[in-house]
Amino acid sequence: MNFDFFYASKTTKHLLTLCLPLALIACSNNKDSASTLAPEAETPAVAVMSDVHFENVYGDLKNAKFSGIPTGDGKFATIRTMYAQLTSTRLFNENYFAFRGALDDAYSKGIRLVALSGDYSDDAQPINIDGIAAIMKEYQAKGMRFFIAPGNHDPNEPYDDDEAGKNDFLTAEGKEQKVYATGYSACKNQDANVTCTNQLMELGYEKLISQLGEFGYMPNKADVHWETPFSTYTTSNYSYDAAVVSAEAKNRQFEICAEGEGGNYKAEGEKKLGKPYTKCTSIIDSSYLVEPVKGIWLLSIDANVHIPNAAFDPFNPKIFKGFDGAGNAGWNKVLTHKKHLLDWIKTVNARAKAQGKRLIAFSHYPTMDFYANQTDAMKAVFKSGAFQVARVPELATTTALTATGLQLHLGGHMHFNGTNDYKDASGNYLVNVQSPSLAVFGASYKIVKYKDQDTVDIETISLNNVARYNELFKFYQTEYDYLQNSTAAADISKRWSKDILNTKSYGEFTRYYFGELSRLRFMDEYWPCEMKEAASMLDAKQMLILSQLQTQVSFAQLKDVPGVLPLTANCMSKGSATGTPVPATQLSADWATATAKATQLATAAGFKLDDFAKISAYEFYGDFHRTVYAGELALRDMGIDRVKQYKVLMNAFPSAPSSISMLDGKPSDQNLVHVLFQNQFKQVFAIFKGLGSGKPSDKFTINFKTQTLTNTNSAAASFN
Repeated sequence: MNFDFFYASKTTKHLLTLCLPLALIACSNNKDSASTLAPEAETPAVAVMSDVHFENVYGDLKNAKFSGIPTGDGKFATIRTMYAQLTSTRLFNENYFAFRGALDDAYSKGIRLVALSGDYSDDAQPINIDGIAAIMKEYQAKGMRFFIAPGNHDPNEPYDDDEAGKNDFLTAEGKEQKVYATGYSACKNQDANVTCTNQLMELGYEKLISQLGEFGYMPNKADVHWETPFSTYTTSNYSYDAAVVSAEAKNRQFEICAEGEGGNYKAEGEKKLGKPYTKCTSIIDSSYLVEPVKGIWLLSIDANVHIPNAAFDPFNPKIFKGFDGAGNAGWNKVLTHKKHLLDWIKTVNARAKAQGKRLIAFSHYPTMDFYANQTDAMKAVFKSGAFQVARVPELATTTALTATGLQLHLGGHMHFNGTNDYKDASGNYLVNVQSPSLAVFGASYKIVKYKDQDTVDIETISLNNVARYNELFKFYQTEYDYLQNSTAAADISKRWSKDILNTKSYGEFTRYYFGELSRLRFMDEYWPCEMKEAASMLDAKQMLILSQLQTQVSFAQLKDVPGVLPLTANCMSKGSATGTPVPATQLSADWATATAKATQLATAAGFKLDDFAKISAYEFYGDFHRTVYAGELALRDMGIDRVKQYKVLMNAFPSAPSSISMLDGKPSDQNLVHVLFQNQFKQVFAIFKGLGSGKPSDKFTINFKTQTLTNTNSAAASFN
């Protein structure tokens, strides 16, 4: 069979099918159609949980060589090291308990519908898929139903990866153990230092859909309706049997090429490109629409875009190495490589409105700026690529998705808590709600509840208290002891603070984890050298004084006045002084003058200047990064006084700080001492304010008719 002809015919049929519901809606005026416009009865709340990153901490690696850590009760702890957690943007182990805690909490609130917006597993290994499936089946037996969307970790690649694995499973001796799938080179070479098991293989689409089909990927007889983007039936002639056929892997594929989507979209794309598309192949799209109970539509969107790359082999197209990962692609690449999704979403939205259905769309990726519109400022201030800004949707992407008429989308991926909205020139209005990860600071889930056809309540449920969250701490103690006693340089570099094992709640644990993640990783990865030094050395009292400092002493002279300011010129280019420099000792007098001004600012806000010293450098940059991720929830964690203190700092800087003198691509050490801090940190605190003053993200109401977001949390903290 000619594949291109088959695909083009199939896609044409698909597009005609997409248009059919709209035609039916426009043309039909019978009683049945009219009745669908009547208000539905109250629809149930839906819990949305994102980025669980589930790892089966008591899973079976199915290898006698290494089974994990014996727990004494016949089980084995198959966990990652604490060091691995403290240097990762997600926890690997404690989220096992957080997931159960979230499900218990949702169940206690009477919620029976749960949507998981991607990265429900940590890399889709059989050990983890089996584990999360078992838990979902346990709660399913109690009356819950689950509806999952894929993330870039499930699957990592569209096809099975038998070379995958991890270097940092924890042993009973506190050491690291490599565990890999059998296709890994060291396994093929029978390396005695590596445990080899296909429990660490990363599964592709076909196995994931097969093993997790009952959690939304496949239709359920209890569903009122279920379809994929490629289904050839409508709501009026729906049948379970037809849905089962539609759900088969062979019937939910599209053509993807290196340059864009093929099939019915290829000719137009090639014409625009001016040359033929290459590396074309068929691939699964696991998206689906389900009506689990009458009146509510859950739209699970597979926004993973795995683009064929230079390693793609047209004669062996199912080799996982032939595709790029989906992590940075997101909705930006959906516009070019999954055009059929936008067409489908448009019809789904139109049908939902015509039939009075209450639509909740969710995918793994955000549909608009998730940094409270601070992205451009962050690009200007921090290192290139810092804070994963490559993952921010472009304005054109947001505009295109808004034009489909979609009104409510819940995303994940960034492990953020946040909300943003967008209104296009035609009056379409889209709200993007970022559901936080259960595996980071700010661990929470969202409750989405339609009050009526035009009004939705969103509530964020924080997981501060999680049963058994510290169950694995005794094993981390062994790791800590091993690292402390080892003299190997590699082990010494991985030492971490034991204080995290003294935390008393999951909330406190994740807060501490994020401070260590900031110290061990973010400060190096994101902050330019001189900014990192300032943020790592100055407490908030010193920052407030520096915001007021005016001096003629240069950074090159700081070494001559030790004890005034704990900064150096180590990150700067060595320049040549011009004119007659003032004595370095002048800095002490200038510092005293600035201290008096800072005291006045503190007093006017109801504080003593020394109160600001309680915000250490470690607390400051931890608070900044926690606010990047958790937004409004981070301010709640800070408390009223600290929020007020930060507001003092945000308003303390000169309106027009002096420009920084650059030399050889770095600041010159001839810059006056106050210039770098006032210029750079005025921008840092402006970003900090923006991140903490975004659209309501804790508890709020969306009104689609008035196109407004209303904060319904009277106690919400803000930097405004």
